[in-house]
Amino acid sequence: MKATDLRFAQWFVLVNAAVPGALLAWDAAHHRLGANPVNFAILTTGLLALIFLLLTLLVTPLRSLTGWNWINFSRRTLGLYAFFYATTHFLIFFFLDRGGSLASTLSEMVKRNYLIVGSLGLFVMLPLAVTSTNAMIKRLGGQRWRALHRLTYVAASAGVIHYYMQSKKDVRQPLAFAAVLLILLGYRLLVAARKTQSAPTKAAAAKP
Repeated sequence: MKATDLRFAQWFVLVNAAVPGALLAWDAAHHRLGANPVNFAILTTGLLALIFLLLTLLVTPLRSLTGWNWINFSRRTLGLYAFFYATTHFLIFFFLDRGGSLASTLSEMVKRNYLIVGSLGLFVMLPLAVTSTNAMIKRLGGQRWRALHRLTYVAASAGVIHYYMQSKKDVRQPLAFAAVLLILLGYRLLVAARKTQSAPTKAAAAKP
């Protein structure tokens, strides 16, 4: 891909990933979030965080299956947007639903286990966001950086479980997210298993 095309793709992803948040903010400013705007905003930002987490996990298999190595740039952008929407999700809950009260927030978390699971997902996303820069990749080294960023699997799993647990009756959408996550994680397990099986063969072939 040409450098100009890559820059366009980078800006395209960067701008379009911000559109859902901008639309939500616009609707909130114009009082178009329904009868319970706080709950609507909490649910929407949570869904966006989960969607962007799954899109982040989609990059690697899509690149491997299609040979589109140029899409690798989008993983960082999508991951940072996932963190942004997850953080916004929590801040709306903390400030607008709980009135900015730490005691009220902790009390609610004790009553509702799904809040603890969701908080765990956000907590493990923090080091991923902090180490997303090129400087941090060089500082950690490629191997340690990749190992750390496997926490994305934990964050996505926590997000799916959080969504499922807080759904009262209709769990079809949380289960759909769970199915997508299982496919993405299953692909990685399959690739890892194949590498493990092929390693002894390569080692034997390398011997004189």
